[in-house]
Amino acid sequence: MARDVVITCAVTGSHQNFHKHPDFPITPKQIAQACLDARQAGAAVAHIHVRDPETGARTGDPALFREVVERLRDAGSDIIINLTTGEGARFVPGDEDPKVAGPGTTLKSPIDRLKHIEELRPDIATLDVGTFNFGEQVFMNTPAHLRIMAKHIRDLGVKPEIEVFESGHIRFAQQLMEEGLIEDPPLFQLCLGIPWASPATPAAAQYMKSLLPKNAIFAGFGISRFEFPMVAELVNLGGHCRVGLEDNMYLGKGEFASNGQLVEKAVRIIRELDGEPAEPARAAELLQLPPRGQSAPASA
Repeated sequence: MARDVVITCAVTGSHQNFHKHPDFPITPKQIAQACLDARQAGAAVAHIHVRDPETGARTGDPALFREVVERLRDAGSDIIINLTTGEGARFVPGDEDPKVAGPGTTLKSPIDRLKHIEELRPDIATLDVGTFNFGEQVFMNTPAHLRIMAKHIRDLGVKPEIEVFESGHIRFAQQLMEEGLIEDPPLFQLCLGIPWASPATPAAAQYMKSLLPKNAIFAGFGISRFEFPMVAELVNLGGHCRVGLEDNMYLGKGEFASNGQLVEKAVRIIRELDGEPAEPARAAELLQLPPRGQSAPASA
């Protein structure tokens, strides 16, 4: 029998080169439609960031997340909703005094980074379990802040997707598990190819997979031209995969893609490797998500 593979589509992300793409989803309406298109193409999970509708810049505005989620729910879509908590973690040292945040810094308190999770109760919320140089900025997630975030996500009854960009991040995730802040079975996302973190190579994917807890569920992705080679590598490793315009804007050299087209290409690769894209209900089983409607009450 074909192995079921969960496809996540990361439809917009937070990168700032979106202006290069002629039809990049920016507004909540466009982002929600991109999720619906990805579902039609074979994705089971939509990974969602939001952007300022006027400028296209990344933002963590809970009202924009709410509009996207409500549009999906109003459309009756069964797609699994995965909301980022990454906004509010960037630090840029000031030129005159590096202790003072410079332009580009977005730091927020850990609870502020979870306001939309508390309000909307998605199926999945990301948890980036480490600090590293993200391009020319620092993506800052301190142990103390991560403990607060992990506990709050747990208490809300939402499944954390543990995003790991380096091998040390896996070690800290295991520490959070030992402290009871992340419940079994853990869901990991191997994030490969981001400057300046782990490369998108088979060796890196295999090494990071070897460090995961034995009961871990895992997926992963590579960015840019490594997106589809990493789809194949992760399927061969027994994992799930992610594609989308957050990670790669091209279907082929010089050919801009839509989210739906990226998912369709991932489906073809999975089927060539004797897999089958999982429908959302099956994906929820594979990812061991809590039943919908059973998250903690808003006062938690």
